[in-house]
Amino acid sequence: MSYIVFDLEWNQCPYGKEKEVASIPFEIIEIGAVKLDQDLKILDTFHRLIKPTVYKKMHFRTKEIIRMDMEELESGLPFHQAMEDFLIWGGEEVEYCTWGALDLTELQRNMKYYHLLDMIKGPIPYYDIQKIFGIEFEKKKTSRSLEWAVDYLKIEKNNGFHHALDDAYYTALVMQKLDRDILEAYYSIDCYQNPKTKKEEIEVVFPDYSKYISREFNSKEEAMKDRKVLNTKCYVCRKNLKRRVKWFSVNTKNHFSLSYCPKHGFLKGKIRMKRTDEGKYYVVKTLKLVGEEEAMRIQAKQEMLRLKRQLKRQKGKI
Repeated sequence: MSYIVFDLEWNQCPYGKEKEVASIPFEIIEIGAVKLDQDLKILDTFHRLIKPTVYKKMHFRTKEIIRMDMEELESGLPFHQAMEDFLIWGGEEVEYCTWGALDLTELQRNMKYYHLLDMIKGPIPYYDIQKIFGIEFEKKKTSRSLEWAVDYLKIEKNNGFHHALDDAYYTALVMQKLDRDILEAYYSIDCYQNPKTKKEEIEVVFPDYSKYISREFNSKEEAMKDRKVLNTKCYVCRKNLKRRVKWFSVNTKNHFSLSYCPKHGFLKGKIRMKRTDEGKYYVVKTLKLVGEEEAMRIQAKQEMLRLKRQLKRQKGKI
């Protein structure tokens, strides 16, 4: 088994969002990767430029960030060839690692556009080094830039940033500085290829929260009627809990609840509604132990929303 730390650079529609190709809003133009062994020692590197076929003019922001132009990319490989090279180079038994949660999703989105998605099976467990860096060094999930982390860890900067191979290399160096137990405990799951059936649903317990990823539903309403979606269970003692605050929505995507375990205290529930490219829905539910102060905030938020809706109904009648 080896770790593949990779980074992507992509271009987007230079004429605005209304003219973009909806199925591929970000077209990958560069792949860089570093292969590590089980001891996190660097074994090899990989780099490919990709010839654009969707957006043949560089978005001004992309050009500012990556400091490349279309003339350089014209010498690149077709996406399918670069992708095939990348997967062969990586090998079969690999764990993917990225800085942030976007690269793996956009890689699969591009693969789907080119009808290559069957080359990689999802949902995909991976290591989000940005998230794990925050958990270890700042005691919470953060969105620090890669350069910020490199400076924080006093890693020598021999190259610039915002080139795929350089960013993959720096991400690998940050990864080497992480506590191995924390690294392995807080892996992530990319669900661009989401569970389709009940059998494929995912339930994971992390050190301080649990996560459930549901199968597909035809609508949000159908999802929010499902017993397993609504169920709140203490992830420490596995006891089913009665909710002190029933599930309530703060917008169309997020729902919250509050339950109480007599042995371990309050559990905050959060449901995030996810929409697939095909118009189906699935749920990512997390349950986390919280203190009384956070429990009171959830109760207050639910009460405030209830009063707002009551006032709105009254105004409608007037």
